Amino acid sequence: MEFAASFDAQLSTLAPFIFYVVVAGIVFIETGLLFGFFLPGDSILFSAGLVAAIHGNINIVILVTAIFLAAFFGDQVGFVIGRVVGRPYLDKRESLRVQKMIKNAEDFYERTGWWAVVAARFFPWIRTFVPPIAGAAKMNYYRFLSANVLGALLWGVGITLAGYYAASIPWVKSFSYAIAAFFIGASAISAFVNYRRHRQPRPDKS
Repeated sequence: MEFAASFDAQLSTLAPFIFYVVVAGIVFIETGLLFGFFLPGDSILFSAGLVAAIHGNINIVILVTAIFLAAFFGDQVGFVIGRVVGRPYLDKRESLRVQKMIKNAEDFYERTGWWAVVAARFFPWIRTFVPPIAGAAKMNYYRFLSANVLGALLWGVGITLAGYYAASIPWVKSFSYAIAAFFIGASAISAFVNYRRHRQPRPDKS
């Protein structure tokens, strides 16, 4: 709430259009550009929702639309950077350690990448680095695309709406954390199941 008050004080004098641009810009930089990992995306989203609830000149539909697009295209940019820049760089490295790391990353994103991309949205710092790593690991583009859409919706739109309704419905914030816990838990369970499955000895075909 303290951060929200500070955010409100800094942006309440801005025109609504500038408000949308600033919030969406911060979300895009944090999710799409590696140097934006330090930005407090969760707090900004929740605070933006609170500001929209307090100030009638902020349209919540426009706000969540701008945030969704920023979060979506941010991850898409990160994925492309990983695929176009990161992977060629790694392929040039002949170190066995690097090649093993690449293989492990490819196996991980093949098995549990979808859940990981969605769950990563709710982890500061990690959400910045997962898309380029997914791109470098050559995760299937359409799997990444669907996970990105859902992640941007749950994280970007979900937390903003939680802030918007929190002033009048106190349990909304707890509900948003429950959604995050579900996808984080599902990601961990999926990783564990796939690990156990690949650890089982294969039947002898001879």
